[in-house]
Order: sequence, then C-alpha cells, then structure tokens
Amino acid sequence: MRSKGLTRRDFLKLSAIALSSVAMRPALDNGPVLRKPSDALGIVRIGSPSVPIFKEPDYRSDIIRHVGQDEIIYYYEKLVSPLGPFVNPFWYQIDEGYLHTAYVQPVDTISNEPVYTIPEGGVLGEITVPLTQSMRNNKFFGWQPLYRLYYKSVHWITGAGYGPNYGPWYEITDDLMKIKYHVPAQHMRIIPDNELTPISPDVPEHLKTVIVNISRQSLTAFEGDEVVMHTEISSGIPSYSPTINGIDTATPYGEHRIHMKTPARHMGDANITSDIYAYELPGVPWVSFFVDTGVAFHGTYWHDNYGSQMSHGCVNMRPDEAKWIYRWLMPDIKTDQWFAAGYGSQVFVV
Repeated sequence: MRSKGLTRRDFLKLSAIALSSVAMRPALDNGPVLRKPSDALGIVRIGSPSVPIFKEPDYRSDIIRHVGQDEIIYYYEKLVSPLGPFVNPFWYQIDEGYLHTAYVQPVDTISNEPVYTIPEGGVLGEITVPLTQSMRNNKFFGWQPLYRLYYKSVHWITGAGYGPNYGPWYEITDDLMKIKYHVPAQHMRIIPDNELTPISPDVPEHLKTVIVNISRQSLTAFEGDEVVMHTEISSGIPSYSPTINGIDTATPYGEHRIHMKTPARHMGDANITSDIYAYELPGVPWVSFFVDTGVAFHGTYWHDNYGSQMSHGCVNMRPDEAKWIYRWLMPDIKTDQWFAAGYGSQVFVV
C-alpha cells in the first residue's frame, strides 16, 4: 500500500530543527501545556462564551465571576449538589468556587508519538489535548490560523509533514470543506483498527433496535428483548418560530432507520474561519444518521448537560458512548471508509 508522509529520519530532523529554533523565535500558541496540581482531580474546558463561577454549588448563590470560551480550569472534586438543578445536579469544585457541569467539557492532556507514514486514503485521528489550533498554509500569506480542534474530536489524517514551527504536523482533510490544514502530530492519537471493529456483528439487523425517549432524554439499545445500552442523551430543542431552512429543530418522533454512518463530520455553516464563536464544528465524532434532514446520533465535545434538550435536532451523546453505538448499529462500516450507506438498524423516537 502506498503511503503519504515522512521517513523517521525526516521527522527526527524536523524535531531537531524545531528544538534548535526555540531560542530564535517565539513559541506558537497552540494549546495549553498543563501541569496538573498534585491534588487536582481533573481538567475541564469552558465550552460556552460565558460561564459563571458560583460561591456555592447552587444557581441562587453569588456569582464570583464569569469565565470565557476555551479557558482551561483544574477541578478538585465533582459533586452532586442537593440544591440541584434536578436534571443535572453535578458541579465541579475549583479554586475560586463552583462550576456547574452543563457548559464545560472534561478533558485531558496526552502527548503522542508521531506516526511517520500515513496510508493513502487517510487514517482516523483523535485530538488528545484540551484544544489545538489548526493552521493552513496560504500561498500568499503563509501559515494562517484556521479552526480550533477540541478534545475527543475525530479527523481524517491524510499526510505527515512539517508545520509553522518546523516540528512534525499532520495534514487533515476536512470531510465537508475538502480543504487541507495542519495540526501538531503530538496532539493527535492515531485510532487503531481494533477500536473500530463492529460490535455484535452476528446479531441480525432486525434484532438491533434503538429507542430514544424524549421526555426522559434517554437512549436504550436492544438486541431482541435484551438491553445492551442505556444512557442519557440530549435531543433537539423544539423551534417555536420558523427556522431559516424550514426544518424543525426538535428531534422528529416516529420510526426511522440508520441510513448512513461516518466516523467524523464537519457540522455547521461551512465557513473557512478562525473565529472560535462561529457555528463551525469540525470533527464531530461517530455520526449515525437516521433522518434524511441530517438528524443523527453523534458524540458531543461542546457541552456536558446530558438529560436536557440541547441540540438542533440531533441526539447528542458522550463521545465514548456515541462510538459504541456507532460500532453496534448497522450498516457496518470499514475502518478506512469515510462514509457507509445502507438500510440499517431501526430507531424509534417516542
């Protein structure tokens, strides 16, 4: 199989150039380098333009200040507040007070060894740091920032080379825009094939059924009469006035079928921009479409408010749970396929 990339010697040479250039050029701002305090339990990324820090784990307590989009914060405890809110009573205790979990993303910081050759057709990679700044090489203006990519988002890596700091970077091909941009190789994990093998492939298609309960904001997957998954989800918020495209933002009731799956999908307005507030969601992971207007199950990296309606129609899931259901649902999809279509598993929205 042909491959696209650099040799190990090339990568080592590029890394040496990058290290030797540190004293001569400012470091590229490409995501935080975090050293977690010994008593911190974990890290979260703020996923909304303005999230309040409260004095107590209670929405009625005093607000200390607001934190903004993409701030990275350590937390020391995750607790259930008896003061709610009822649907999602979870809070993070941080240095200054308390953050409700709704609009924050739990993240990690993992550095990866670069892979030196990329198969023709691409390979899937997952972001393993809270955020990373992608860059696009413009022939007129040189390296320019493009989308920020976030923890647990998934992208097609189609090449390996060097970036603006002369270190090893991966080339990403955007599935929607068909443009190419670059990300530091240390910030992406190549997803091995054994993580993507189908789950219960021998169970006949007609025995695999999913029920989405809107009032309970839950998803239950069955093999025959046996429950094989049950979890919270976030379905669509109904639109009470006409939408621009005329499509209601509520998740549609009724009987549906999975008709297409893709491991990574750029959702949003299809703009080429570095504006972090634009409606651009590249790398939405583990997408299983069941309505032809674009409604799907998929992983979500911009909130943690499951049990409440949050979406524009899709069924938001925790990324790892969306990955499980993606592997389990039919039609099957091969590890090197960007899309797979077919008459798949039944989905009932009730």
